[in-house]
Amino acid sequence: MLAFCAIAATAATHQSMDTRSRDLEDARALPSVSQARVSVLGFGAVVADYYWLQAMHLVGAMHGDVDQHEPLIASLIELVTGLDPWVDHPYRFAAVWLNDGPENVRRVNRLLERGISYHPLDWRNRHYLGFNHFFHLGDDERAADVLETAIGLEKAPYYLAPLVAKLRAGSGSLDAAEALLVGLVNTTPDEYAKARYLKSLDEIETERRARFLDEARVEYWKRNGHDLARVADLLSNPAPVLRQLPPAHPHFPGFGWLLDAETDQITSSFYGSRYRLFNHARDSQRLQRWRQRENHTDQEPG
Repeated sequence: MLAFCAIAATAATHQSMDTRSRDLEDARALPSVSQARVSVLGFGAVVADYYWLQAMHLVGAMHGDVDQHEPLIASLIELVTGLDPWVDHPYRFAAVWLNDGPENVRRVNRLLERGISYHPLDWRNRHYLGFNHFFHLGDDERAADVLETAIGLEKAPYYLAPLVAKLRAGSGSLDAAEALLVGLVNTTPDEYAKARYLKSLDEIETERRARFLDEARVEYWKRNGHDLARVADLLSNPAPVLRQLPPAHPHFPGFGWLLDAETDQITSSFYGSRYRLFNHARDSQRLQRWRQRENHTDQEPG
């Protein structure tokens, strides 16, 4: 009966929320973790399950397009893990869906660190944490520190040790990104999340091909004494550098290679720009603003 009352009280709180809202009012309508602990009458794990179902329902209803709801999802997962820190998948669920900007990534990293403290022998939370530091925050050193602690744990993938070595050497780039993404594809149970990672792998493969063409472009200059006028010149006689151009996308035919009018880089017409670690301009801009704010805070007098 007490458990029913606790769930009923939680449900009443959730029903007052307008999940269609795009602002932070959704998250603010939720109780804090400390408030929830007092109100659940000792049935924290039961109520945590309720919030967990709400988070999964929200992602499912949005078909994975959850950027506008990330503050709400973050608050729900913080309630889930605060009320029942021994849960497992919610920590990685947060890592999959809360990555729209460095602020959310930092929030997820705190959740993952909590998950590691409660599941110290599980390599997966460390894998996601290392991925966040490398892929979203651009911190190779911290990523290597985290991933190194996963080496040797049960079922940890064999590639972690060489990956850490690459990160330590500062040469991770495409190889490190690919290794981490392949690991996430192989371990995530969520099909929407897997699709996200596979799209990123396609971009990485396209970038590899673009870099191959960059090398061919250098050779073309050496042979002919001038630069390309178009990418197809790599195939032209009398001294063709290549016999054929690689496809401009790993799966979709009908696209080609262009010389970008602004950057003069060889670019796939499918993507329209070269691959960068921070694929979306908004993420790169947010990372820059976050670093500026952090530097400003560090410089403020105590």
